[in-house]
Amino acid sequence: MPMTKRISRRTMLRGVGVSLLLPWLEAMSPMVARGKQLSGGDPPKRMAFVYVPNGKNMVDWTPEQEGAGFDLPPILQPLAPFQDKLLALSGLTADKARANGDGGGDHARAMAAFLTGAQPRKTDGANIRAGVSADQVAAAHIGHKTRLSSLEIGCEPGAMAGNCDSGYSCAYASTMSWRSSTQPLPKEVNPKLVFERLFGSGSDAQRVERSSRRQSILDFVRDDSKSLVQRLGAGDVRKLDEYFSSVRDIEQRMERAKTLPPVEVPDVEAPVGAPEEYEEHIRLMCDMLVLAFEADVTRVATFVVANEGSNRPYPFIDVPDGHHDLSHHGDDEEKKAKVRDINTFHTGQFAYLLERLNSISEGDGTLLDNSMVIYGSGNSDGNRHNHDDLPILLAGGGSGTLKTGRHVRYPNETPLNNLWLAMLERMDVDIAKLGDSSGALPHLS
Repeated sequence: MPMTKRISRRTMLRGVGVSLLLPWLEAMSPMVARGKQLSGGDPPKRMAFVYVPNGKNMVDWTPEQEGAGFDLPPILQPLAPFQDKLLALSGLTADKARANGDGGGDHARAMAAFLTGAQPRKTDGANIRAGVSADQVAAAHIGHKTRLSSLEIGCEPGAMAGNCDSGYSCAYASTMSWRSSTQPLPKEVNPKLVFERLFGSGSDAQRVERSSRRQSILDFVRDDSKSLVQRLGAGDVRKLDEYFSSVRDIEQRMERAKTLPPVEVPDVEAPVGAPEEYEEHIRLMCDMLVLAFEADVTRVATFVVANEGSNRPYPFIDVPDGHHDLSHHGDDEEKKAKVRDINTFHTGQFAYLLERLNSISEGDGTLLDNSMVIYGSGNSDGNRHNHDDLPILLAGGGSGTLKTGRHVRYPNETPLNNLWLAMLERMDVDIAKLGDSSGALPHLS
């Protein structure tokens, strides 16, 4: 077995038009340099925000019991394998998603205020304004440690101009991340472009040439990887092999997505360059997020599963109706059941993301243990367009700073941004206020 020598956290494998960052390895621990036996190390902390639109069927979402050992309601059933790594949080409010004198536009405000806690200016012109989002506060403080300060991805394209909701710009309804109060960060919906952003390097001509040769990214770093393996212990060699397998699997799935016949989806135009099957699109993006965290390309990410107000149909789960139309169910039990099915499909995809994060060993735990992953919406009951008692989950261990496996109910009108402050504290980002926050959220640990 090769002797383990400490390697830099910033070590890359390089090839023509390729720069492949490594996952966290035991050989990166300072303990290796001191000649001590490694028993965990100190992996980086990460945070991600996963957004789903149009609220929930809250009766089928909210646990009845508080504290540990709560029963999972129907919509949360797909998350049963990860209940001990979840915090279900009730009572949180996005006040700035409310009209507050601005009339209609709850969907646009829900997305724009979700991470900012700021009242978006009602305009469909160029003078958009909201606030700095929690992810970008983190990116500004720790982004210098990684190749990308943050990653913004999604599964539905969205315009950055035009009227999308009662006089609100489309930018509000499709963008969760705001670098400044006037600079929304558009998300990337094409998995191939996300992959290139994570691992591509060199000139455009080199990337085109590599793509035209239809070789795996791993073929271009083969020689560099061989020399690295000689410096690693058996555990790191195994982990590196698993990482390479994940990269190759994503490449193969993207190739298959280009050759499979299109799936017939009524009234929906799939994003250009993305898989025709919506579930495969979501899961590819989940895998991109996992790879970005595993390789430490970034420690901050946002993922918009569907834009706010999305009217996407779900025929593959026997719901051919548009999601937004169904969310205005008027207490029709048949429509509410269909909303529940859509909500359950979405939590099933979140369960996939958690499974992937939890499958990757890191230090004494897993990638999920060293992450904080939010899942939720800026709308509560889509039929009423209310923004109190929001559907919010917090998954992961926060590097040992979260006491999970509980349902915690906060007093009504507790600002959602208090949760973001508490998460930023756990990312070693100390700020006094964010949007309409009133203090860091307690009872998380």
